[in-house]
Amino acid sequence: MKLKLERPLVFFDLETTGVNIGTDRIVEISYYKVFPNGNAEGKTLRVNPGMHIPEEASAVHGIYDEDVKDCPRFEAIAPEIAQVIADSDLAGYNSNFFDVPLLAEEMLRAKVQVDLRSKKLIDAFQIFRKNEPRNLTAAYKFYCGKNLDDAHSAQADTMATYEVLLAQLERYPDVPDTVAELDAYTRGEQQYADFAGRIAYDKDGVEVFNFGKHKGLRVRDVFRRDPSYYAWLMNTDFPAYTKQVFTRIYAS
Repeated sequence: MKLKLERPLVFFDLETTGVNIGTDRIVEISYYKVFPNGNAEGKTLRVNPGMHIPEEASAVHGIYDEDVKDCPRFEAIAPEIAQVIADSDLAGYNSNFFDVPLLAEEMLRAKVQVDLRSKKLIDAFQIFRKNEPRNLTAAYKFYCGKNLDDAHSAQADTMATYEVLLAQLERYPDVPDTVAELDAYTRGEQQYADFAGRIAYDKDGVEVFNFGKHKGLRVRDVFRRDPSYYAWLMNTDFPAYTKQVFTRIYAS
C-alpha cells in the first residue's frame, strides 16, 4: 500500500538535552520531506542549545557540548525549519507527545510563528503501539527486516521512521493511507488543546484539566472561580505553549 499524499509530509526527529518539554532544548534536528509526486529532500542540523548537555542525554544520542559549541542557536535556524514545514503535515516516532510539543516550544522561544495546530500529525509509534508494542529499533527490525545502525541519531531515526511507516501500511490493511485518516488514527480518541497533553477536551469540545486536583473540570470554570490558580500555573515549569493556551482561555 502506498502512502497517499495531498501535500508534502515532513518526517522529523529531534535529539535534545533531555525529555522535559518545557525546559530542555534541541541539539539536533533531522527532516525528510516527501512530496506528493514522490520526490523527497532531507537535511540534518546540529544546534547549540545554549546550555550544558547532560551526560545521560549524551550517552543516548552521542552529542556532547564540544560537538555543538560552534553550531547555530535554534533561533538562527528556526525560520528555515518554519519554511520547510509551512506547506506540510508532520510525521515522526512518538512525535505527538515529544517532538511536536518540544518543537512548538523552541519556535515560541525563537519568536517564529508556526501554526502547528493546523497540521495533520502522524505518529508511527501509535500505529506500532496498537499493533506491535515495542521501541523504534525493534520496529525497524520487525517491519523492515534490518538492524537500525546509529539508533538515537536524528538522521537514522528519521529515515527509519519513514521506512517503518511505509512498511506498516503494507502490513496492516486496516491502517488508513491518507494523511488526514492517519492523523486521526495515531492521535486516538482523546484530543488535546495543547501538545503536552495537559489540557484535554471534554465530550462537548470544551477544554478541561488533564492533571492535578482539577482534573476533568473545565479550565474556564476553574479560572473564574479561582483566578489565583491561573497565576500559579504561569509560575510553573509547564511548557510555554501550554501556558499560552491557558492564557487564551483565561482571557476569553
